[in-house]
Amino acid sequence: MPSGPGDVLDLIRRGRATTRGDVLEATGLSRMTISQRLDALLAAGMIVEGQSSESTGGRRRRSLAFNTAQSHVLVVAIDTTHARIAVTDLGGAVLVEDCIDVSVTAGPSDVLDRVVLAMGAVLDKQGLEPDDLCGLGLSIPGPVDPVTGRPSQPPMLPGWDAYPVAEHLQPAVPGVPVLTANDADAAAMGEYAAARTHLTSLCLVKVSTGIGTGIVIGGRSYTGVDGGAGDIGHVRVSPLSEAPCQCGMHGCLAAVASGRAVAAQLRSLGLEATSGRDVRALLDAGEPEAARLTQAAGRRIGEVMATMVCLLNPEVVLVGGALASAPLLAGMRETLYRLALPRATRHMALQLGVLGEDSAVVGMTRLVVDQQFSPDTVTARLRG
Repeated sequence: MPSGPGDVLDLIRRGRATTRGDVLEATGLSRMTISQRLDALLAAGMIVEGQSSESTGGRRRRSLAFNTAQSHVLVVAIDTTHARIAVTDLGGAVLVEDCIDVSVTAGPSDVLDRVVLAMGAVLDKQGLEPDDLCGLGLSIPGPVDPVTGRPSQPPMLPGWDAYPVAEHLQPAVPGVPVLTANDADAAAMGEYAAARTHLTSLCLVKVSTGIGTGIVIGGRSYTGVDGGAGDIGHVRVSPLSEAPCQCGMHGCLAAVASGRAVAAQLRSLGLEATSGRDVRALLDAGEPEAARLTQAAGRRIGEVMATMVCLLNPEVVLVGGALASAPLLAGMRETLYRLALPRATRHMALQLGVLGEDSAVVGMTRLVVDQQFSPDTVTARLRG
């Protein structure tokens, strides 16, 4: 394997090496070379060293850890009706945050102008300058082209297609790298980062005003050739349905089972709801019709996820977003396990995500850190 200081840091950052002995075993490098690599990382403040709690009878082994306090990440998580702006450490811990009400239908220029103002206020609150950031991460509720970083025909974001999001934000944080990602992809990475055990594969279904799925395989976000992987909301599940979808088709999963669809059904019953957040408020208030319709939506989502599970055979399927709840999970269980191959689900866990609204923030932090502290980037930085 490559043996630069960046590769050593990657082992430490991903928890595969927590002592010098672990690095020796994982790399096969000489003790002198390992010492040189670690000394360079320590001098740069990228890792910290402390006493291990374990003892083998001789000298205590010193533990190694990624220094999450060495810099900060500015994160913007845009949803359909609001945006969350936060400053995190490199481990994803939120240090300061704000939330603004903003509708993506207002268009990218208006939304991002308001985001820029909120970004400045959050940085001021924490007493930070752009120089204190290693990156800015922004998630949006739509596909993102992995090459250009721009929205790629997002059905729920009229006027956003191919809009230069990073370029719009860049003047507010001069010199700071800007990374954009789909919100479900970010949430999936956040849950992966928070997992207490090493996971080989994970899918997260985000059910809010729309529906999307983030996929993590081998610790990496899988987005597809142009950012469309996991976009299950636009799988047609009711070809004869007249329910219109925001993509222009009829009978899509999002048209019949998203938070927007459930909200429309609740309005027909005389209850006030227009978005996934409104449905969640009714669920939290114990509204029985909201629970009934959410469970029915879960059954439709489970039908599509059964196919996805057979294709990917993931270790964990998590449910996130505004509608993530016991009724939604129960509905998914009814159909997913019945329709999927038993072999595909025998070692799979289906459960609610643990991070809630923090998932996209934690995930965007992880994606930024993965980019800015990649093995090649770190090695090049330390070698000047």
